Amino acid sequence: MTRVTRRAALGALLAVPFAAPAIASPWRPERPVELVVGFSPGGGTDIVARLFARHLEPRLGAPVTVVNRPGASSEVGLTHVARARPDGLVLGVTNMPSFVTVPVERRAQYSLDSFAFIGNVMTDPTGLIVRADSPIGDIPDLIRRALAEPESIIASTSGIGTDDHLLLVLLSRATGARFTLVHYNGAPQQRVALMAGQVHVNLVSVGEVMPNPQGVRFIGHAGTERSRFAPEVPTLRSLGYDMLMYSERGIVAPAGTPAAIVERLREAVQETAADAATMRSFEAQFIEPRYEPGPAWEARMRATQAQYADLWRRAPWVNA
Repeated sequence: MTRVTRRAALGALLAVPFAAPAIASPWRPERPVELVVGFSPGGGTDIVARLFARHLEPRLGAPVTVVNRPGASSEVGLTHVARARPDGLVLGVTNMPSFVTVPVERRAQYSLDSFAFIGNVMTDPTGLIVRADSPIGDIPDLIRRALAEPESIIASTSGIGTDDHLLLVLLSRATGARFTLVHYNGAPQQRVALMAGQVHVNLVSVGEVMPNPQGVRFIGHAGTERSRFAPEVPTLRSLGYDMLMYSERGIVAPAGTPAAIVERLREAVQETAADAATMRSFEAQFIEPRYEPGPAWEARMRATQAQYADLWRRAPWVNA
């Protein structure tokens, strides 16, 4: 039997080259990324998605294609994302507050647990517009008319549980005014109905109106302060109605997406949101950029959903 000395064994070990530890390459999409929008083309959510996708592409190193799947206040689109393979190739654009209110109102096909939160990218106050030739002068006049003839004024929203709908619910409850509501799948359909005289007032966000203000008149919005994009439009608070309402848009991936992919997506979204070109694109469309990291955004969404759930238990708004 050959005897191996301790010195010989050590020499043999040192003679074997150590392999360098493998360094994982950053995840990169192997094919185009699908960015799902739960509303029709041309609306505020769609505009944000298309602008952001254009600037996100070079950071992911792959095309980002916007796909519209409208219906049920964005439930159709978000359900598609929730059920997609969790490989980072299907993402969804959320819209507040319907993102959190839809699972409160009904047995939705998704919940907040269905998603990995990538990041919120913008905010946009919700307001009210009428036709330029409308006899409705301002918000107080709108309320007076609705009180004098309940349900005679037809108001449109972009869906049950959206920021548009909930703002009118809050306004109705604060004043006692009653409206007839019509729900559409997006702002473009609302605009057509308003200009055709089928509705008297649209509830829409500042960013959905200001790119094309011809023929309409903004009578108020529910932001904390006057918008830099529409400085002449009063806030509801300044008119004596203590309420706030915003449309926010963020990006989610299916739950179960590997942590490395989630982190890469968060990094790319944060870089895109902070880029000056992205901000200029948003501002050119009267959209207020506001980035919020995924974990902080998720915590806020869960707290917000709890608040809406409490409101729902006290006074459901589905038929309001």
